[in-house]
Amino acid sequence: MKYELYYWPGIQGRGEFVRLALEEAGAEYEDVALEADAISRIRAFLEGADISRPPFAPPFLKAGRQIIGQTPNILLYLGEALSLAPKEAAGRLWTHQLQLTLGDFIDEAHDVHHPLGPSLYYEQQKMESKQRASEFLASRMPKFLDYFERVLEGNGGHFLVGRRITYADLSLAQVLAGLRYAFPASTKRALRKRSRLAELGEKVFARPRIRRYLDSPRRLAFNNDDVFRRYPELGD
Repeated sequence: MKYELYYWPGIQGRGEFVRLALEEAGAEYEDVALEADAISRIRAFLEGADISRPPFAPPFLKAGRQIIGQTPNILLYLGEALSLAPKEAAGRLWTHQLQLTLGDFIDEAHDVHHPLGPSLYYEQQKMESKQRASEFLASRMPKFLDYFERVLEGNGGHFLVGRRITYADLSLAQVLAGLRYAFPASTKRALRKRSRLAELGEKVFARPRIRRYLDSPRRLAFNNDDVFRRYPELGD
């Protein structure tokens, strides 16, 4: 099957977690964000003129006649379709649970620079962002990192689930990369104390298919229109 991934052009965003799964599996897919007509194609789906179950927002994946929205939901589907999750139901649910927890982590990282809401510019909420960043770096980020370090330790230290890579490992590596971009000093200190997390991030991004993707022009750079943003004034 050839998949179609729909996401906004110019940023990695939440679509990147889906891209990493497709790349790791060697799946054939069209990244609509790279096409000149990306916005019009996305809007056609969002308006739902020709589909009975339109997605709310990107990312969404077209797989045959199915249109699947929401990053964890897409990955739940791809985990089974591309063998990036355990075969048994309990293992698939556990992988999905980890992805949902990562989703909470991503939301909190995003809300550092948009604590009052996404409809306002960062410049309109700088004071609140500084307060949110302080709390995130001191409390929330360590809490999430400790949790995933503990999950790795409980599973033998190599992967989050079982003895093979899953989409949750790919997503965790992407989150760590985003944190390194947004909060380089704090993330470096945090990972120095959590060696399993640091090793997982390096191991995932060294995998042959992932490495080729990272070195290609298809992998967009982190930037300040994205989920993870670098604002030195926020305390790092």
